[in-house]
Amino acid sequence: MAEKILILEQVSVASGSMLILDHIDFTIRRGEQWLLTGPSGSGKTALAHTLLGRHHHTGRLESTKLHIAIVEQQHRFKNLPGTTGLYYQQRFNSSDAGTTITVEEELREYASLAKEDTGTWTDELHIRPLLSRPLIQLSNGENKRVQLAIALSERPDLLILDNPFTGLDREGRDTLHRLIGLLVTKGVQILLIGSTDGIPAAITHIARLEKGRLVLACPREEFDSGAGSGEPGKELTGGALVAGISLDPVTLSRLIRPASSEFSVAVRMTDVFIRYGDAVLLKGVNWEVKKGERWHISGPNGAGKSTLLSLITADNPQAYANQIWLFDRRRGSGESIWDIKRKIGFVSPELHLYFDRGATCPEVIASGLFDTIGLFRPLNPDQQSAVQGWMDLLGIGELRHRRLAQLSLGQQRMVLLARALIKSPPMLILDEPCQGLDEEQTACFKSLVGTLCEAFGTTLIYVSHYQQEIPRCVDRFLRLENGAVVQA
Repeated sequence: MAEKILILEQVSVASGSMLILDHIDFTIRRGEQWLLTGPSGSGKTALAHTLLGRHHHTGRLESTKLHIAIVEQQHRFKNLPGTTGLYYQQRFNSSDAGTTITVEEELREYASLAKEDTGTWTDELHIRPLLSRPLIQLSNGENKRVQLAIALSERPDLLILDNPFTGLDREGRDTLHRLIGLLVTKGVQILLIGSTDGIPAAITHIARLEKGRLVLACPREEFDSGAGSGEPGKELTGGALVAGISLDPVTLSRLIRPASSEFSVAVRMTDVFIRYGDAVLLKGVNWEVKKGERWHISGPNGAGKSTLLSLITADNPQAYANQIWLFDRRRGSGESIWDIKRKIGFVSPELHLYFDRGATCPEVIASGLFDTIGLFRPLNPDQQSAVQGWMDLLGIGELRHRRLAQLSLGQQRMVLLARALIKSPPMLILDEPCQGLDEEQTACFKSLVGTLCEAFGTTLIYVSHYQQEIPRCVDRFLRLENGAVVQA
């Protein structure tokens, strides 16, 4: 039998009075490649961080001089020394974006990667064209590839990939599948955290966590023969219950307050061009979104999707230099960014990065009432009731006393979704909203979005790389490639 390289016996991790990992017994042998799966908040990332020595634990944890590296779900950017702190709109402001380090500068910090001539992994991960770009201007998927190259530069024995497929387009996912296979042939062992949908061929074993306990650990062939019996992509119908969450319009009507603003066209763009220096991010975009329409925006990583959305959410100053109408009004005709933002509920992976991790869940949700990243004013009783109502509806009511940093990323994303919904906006812009959600949460959220659109006439712009995450109510499609519209 192969050598044991990692042993956990009765390992537990607690945060205050809450047990995050509960007496875990888990062994990895040489040559095994593991997938660690489980619901949002089950302790998967906590287990990975425990292996890295980031959490105090009880029980026995031993490894045979194993060098472990990790690619995290999120990465926080760095400004150049001597410059001010980061802010969300900075990635869309050409002058301020230049105060953050470039991809090449980031890679240069890792000596072994420099010695390897950045070549092997920058080419394998298609990073070379990104080298001169500020890190902050990368798309979510582009940034994930850079972080993977950095982790590989450490020459790990065991590489932990925490939901690495999140935010990657189809080409990026195919590349990562091939790369995982290549790493295994080079002797790197893999611990992949993610779903059971599209498991890489190199994975040999499956483990599952639920509520901090290890409930399954078996060879892949046993799992494939029936140990894992989920229904990924399941869609619920109105009135269904998921974990006690009611999705019928009557329940929602207690929280939804129909918008008082009237408009015919939510978005109109005429021959829109966006440039940063020599780079053209959007090329002659013509697009119209009428009130009540439901759009899906697709395209590869770096196609310009986030830039397009930034023109609608009033976060990109180049909107004033283009012909753009929002809610029947031309940009630059005297409206404030707050006039626009109050009509939009918005969530994105990039916005997620800028919230104060020390804020409580109710504070984060309540900030959506004022379109701020943070809560800077007291709430009245009706606003407090609305916060609690949305937390209960989304099944996160038990998180009311916890801070963002104490939650899994999936739980954090549910909190941010509540923030986007709390003011009953006439338009929702949801950029990869299901990142970090488990299958049950994704099914619930898709159905909730469908109910909002069908029962309340909400206008929807929805971005996802995964077909199974798109709500059934979506019936219009826009595709971008290299900044140009190729389908509308």
